[in-house]
Amino acid sequence: MEKFANLRKTQGKYTAARFAREKRTAGKGQTYKGQTYMDEGIEIMANLSIELCGVKLKNPVIAASGTFGFGREFDELYDVGALGGVSTKGLTLEPRLGNPVPRIAESRGVILNAVGLQNPGVEHFIRCDLEWLKSKGTAVIANVAGKTLEDYAGICKRLDGLADMIELNISCPNVKCGGMAFGIRPESVEEVTKAARAALLKTPLMVKLSPNVESIAANALAAERGGADCVSLVNTFTGMAIDVERRRPVLANNTGGVSGAGIKPIAVRMVFEAANAVRIPVVGMGGITCAEDAVEFLLAGAAAVQVGTANFTDTSAAPKIVEGLGRWCDAHGVKNVSELTGALALN
Repeated sequence: MEKFANLRKTQGKYTAARFAREKRTAGKGQTYKGQTYMDEGIEIMANLSIELCGVKLKNPVIAASGTFGFGREFDELYDVGALGGVSTKGLTLEPRLGNPVPRIAESRGVILNAVGLQNPGVEHFIRCDLEWLKSKGTAVIANVAGKTLEDYAGICKRLDGLADMIELNISCPNVKCGGMAFGIRPESVEEVTKAARAALLKTPLMVKLSPNVESIAANALAAERGGADCVSLVNTFTGMAIDVERRRPVLANNTGGVSGAGIKPIAVRMVFEAANAVRIPVVGMGGITCAEDAVEFLLAGAAAVQVGTANFTDTSAAPKIVEGLGRWCDAHGVKNVSELTGALALN
């Protein structure tokens, strides 16, 4: 069993027990089922709701793809309907088993993963998970991936009108172009975005950008030209961890995607660059663990944020950030959270 999976399991049990205790002691102004508890009588006054590409979100905090499954496990700990949205596990046309183990490793301040888009396939999602997730009252963002342009077009067409939004994972290798990821070159970013856009008649399109590029601004502009309604960034950085005793990579795949608190300053910089390059909204992510982190991304130009790796180390991270964001806005006289987007004053 992978070390990190054990950490998740242990943390989940601890959190569930703590929630049960706090539920019994919750008083006026407090909530339970997984949310951080407000002090006696304190009420959040700020308006946290936003509109993203025509989709109304009750707050700008979205659970990131690949860290939240389809939300069922987390809903046992708190009401996932408290979140602004859920970006699903990455979906493909056919089921995938993913990469061989070990495929998760820990390092200082970060996690490396090479899960490999393990998922039950889009038809299983539509049949077994979509309606349940929609019933929670949170925005459903279907994260999709493919090996070819035809794959992306096909899965987008299948989900058109069903999910609230599509998030295009373009960090996948294009098997028709020597395996280079779709998200590396601006030309391929624009091409895959156009293919997805043509297949979507009813549903807004978010393109998730890879940070492993020469210019994040150029790729954001390419997605905008291709017809994206918004972009999200950053996806994981490519990294490697080595077992010095075995003199081999820790991951069976040799390399993996790096995420976690350690990447946050780089992610904030990239969000700033992308937001200043495009006219469409930007959704920021990368190392967010608390409300103040979320505020940084909003000030850098993000309209909303996604919380990923923090869900592993603290299963209640996302609702804590929602409440913390409300508290921060109240303490700083911010009436509407949307006021923060792009409000950074440079030195």
